[in-house]
Amino acid sequence: MAETNKGMPHLSASVNHERRTFLAGSITLAASVTGLAGCEGAPPSNKADTIEMGVTGRPRMLDPRFATDALSSRINRLLYRQLIDFNAAFEPIPDLADWVRLSPTHYRFTLREFPVFHDASVSQNYQLSAHDVAATYQSVLTRSTGSPHRGALKALNRVVAISPTEVDFFLSEPDPLFVGRLVLGILPARRLAEGHRFQEHPIGAGPCRFVSASEQKLVLKRPDGMKLVFRPVKDATVRVLKLRKGELDLVQNDLSPELAAYCQAHPGLAVDWSDGTGFGYIGFNFADETLASQEVREAIALGIDRNAIVSAVFQGRARLAGGLLVPQHWAGVEGLPQISYDPDRARAMIAGVRQRHPQWFDAQGRLPLSFKTSSDATRIRLATIYQSQLKAIGIDLSVQSYDWGTFYNDIKQGRFQLYSLAWVGIKSPDIFEYVFHSQAIPPKGANRGRYVDATADALIEQAASAESVAEQARLYRRLQGHLQATLAVMPLWYEDQYVVHRPDLTGYRLYPDGRFDGLLTATKTL
Repeated sequence: MAETNKGMPHLSASVNHERRTFLAGSITLAASVTGLAGCEGAPPSNKADTIEMGVTGRPRMLDPRFATDALSSRINRLLYRQLIDFNAAFEPIPDLADWVRLSPTHYRFTLREFPVFHDASVSQNYQLSAHDVAATYQSVLTRSTGSPHRGALKALNRVVAISPTEVDFFLSEPDPLFVGRLVLGILPARRLAEGHRFQEHPIGAGPCRFVSASEQKLVLKRPDGMKLVFRPVKDATVRVLKLRKGELDLVQNDLSPELAAYCQAHPGLAVDWSDGTGFGYIGFNFADETLASQEVREAIALGIDRNAIVSAVFQGRARLAGGLLVPQHWAGVEGLPQISYDPDRARAMIAGVRQRHPQWFDAQGRLPLSFKTSSDATRIRLATIYQSQLKAIGIDLSVQSYDWGTFYNDIKQGRFQLYSLAWVGIKSPDIFEYVFHSQAIPPKGANRGRYVDATADALIEQAASAESVAEQARLYRRLQGHLQATLAVMPLWYEDQYVVHRPDLTGYRLYPDGRFDGLLTATKTL
């Protein structure tokens, strides 16, 4: 469960103000929602055979070869089957197939299930076979396909179906993490050969069948006939209003803390919570001479009271983070020392930096820095808390907020000093190479902070070439300790997952990575 923050240091003035603002905002929100509720009119004509989920936008890609955003990936899990899945420790486990490693560069997968593709164009059932598995991965490996997942499979040389039930994967070099990369939804080989546009009309063998898609909604159907409707509603307050009116049955995440608290207190709504794995962090630009200073980064980390923020802003619904991977991950670090809030020490460190580098400071003796964030209200609120807390240690933090596209492009281009983002749905520890290796600076990877560290590079490379998973885990744990010691980024927290739903929706299960698989077991009564 999330930490309760009992016995934590007292709240700073900024967070006390934030708590008052939070409560005032909740009261204002409740009044506005109540006022609008008076215009709701007659009760909705809801149906027991339809579950409507409010989402922030349309899924961008329903072809698993090209899907990279979280919403598309979560919906694709319902449409397609994959070779493997992950257990609670994020270790690969069989889904469609078992496997055996015949050599360091040769894996054989044997299908243990043969689900039928939802393809109405064929006169008889078209069962998924090893030939479909081979065709799917061969398509991704073909350069002209343009799949963004080709890079993750760079060690994969060829795929051969040796029978309808067995498929062999041959690597160009050993890759102990290879099995965990085989998460693509399997497509029908005959449709791939025809050049079928899966984005427009998905054909998978997953638990749900595609029904229709428009600007207003995406409709899938479960085997029991239950329709799953994903309805884009951009505004979070409108999503809550639609929940109250019965136009939506559930919303998973994507609400401000105020809205989540309002829903928690509303008698007509229910909120379920679960631990999450999304890693929130503050990123530093190491190409900036000020932030290349270890002392400056440490002072920032010591000057931000994460416990108080989790308590005031998230109402305790987050766990403080140490490493990018949660501790229960097979390569995570249990008991990684936390960065403690120590404003006196932070203030003394900034004073020492001022003596050695007076040119970095303004006329008032403060260190000016800029912080970029998105225009999301919660992220702006967090940035203003950072601003207030860092002012107390001698840092003048200017906050710049932009629409998501502008903000994200600036981060990729390195046009920032500090910023905040989160990594969500991470399962494979090869994320460290993508995010922290010196050769992964955009556009080659996601080392947006331009972090260059020989020890980190060496540990990443040693882990990638390790002969066993146990050795990899040891090296990745060492790496996470080193990344924290050098403050490659400042770890913040793992925000909890939550679902807001109407009381007549039952049986919905939350998962730490935010998947929508709970829709497969949810039931509804009028």
